[in-house]
Amino acid sequence: MKLILNGGGTGKQVEDARALLNSLIDHNKKVLYIPFAWPDPTYNGCLEFMTDELSDIVKQGIDMVTSTDELMNKNFSDYACIYIGGGNTYKLLNDLKLSGAFDKIKKYLLEDDGIVYGGSAGAIIFGKDLDSCNTDDENEVGLADNTGFNMINGYSLLCHYTSREPERTELSKKYLTELSKTKTVYAIPEEDTIFVNEDKIEFIGTRTYYEFVNGEMIPREIEQVKNSKLF
Repeated sequence: MKLILNGGGTGKQVEDARALLNSLIDHNKKVLYIPFAWPDPTYNGCLEFMTDELSDIVKQGIDMVTSTDELMNKNFSDYACIYIGGGNTYKLLNDLKLSGAFDKIKKYLLEDDGIVYGGSAGAIIFGKDLDSCNTDDENEVGLADNTGFNMINGYSLLCHYTSREPERTELSKKYLTELSKTKTVYAIPEEDTIFVNEDKIEFIGTRTYYEFVNGEMIPREIEQVKNSKLF
């Protein structure tokens, strides 16, 4: 299992994360792109954006699915990796759970030695649950079970942290500090990425990320690599 979870950056912000992905994949296969978090159900412009974003990844092209039925009919092992994009985290998780794709992705990672790249919402779903993004996303789909894949050491995840206006950061800080009295959270900026490699977790990027634990916000410099058992 190899899981690359980015804080929501694009272009040069995340070139290190793309370089990591490029070093891991089979270049003779296509990338499978899941855009379900995007609010426009036609996904207009998504493939064009992703084609540009992954232009430095050596691959045989990009297959974008536009329905859960199409996704469920795919053999994930036919692809170099799965790329899960950003948008509304609740919509994304709801679509994956209702269709059965959630379990299929989990099997691909844990049993088939799969590779997944998630950005923003596509990263947050791999945390313990979605409580960490309550101040960022609206649960417009009425998702009742917001538990995620729980693949980052029991932590939930918030992306874009400190990458937006100070008022937004302060709102998230207050919320996550209170939330951390009962659960642990990683909050990462757009430039940072969490790399889960089998049973180890490593942070890569250029900016400070934060742990929210026991009612405290703890800044972590990127050199402070965390290695711990995940299962």
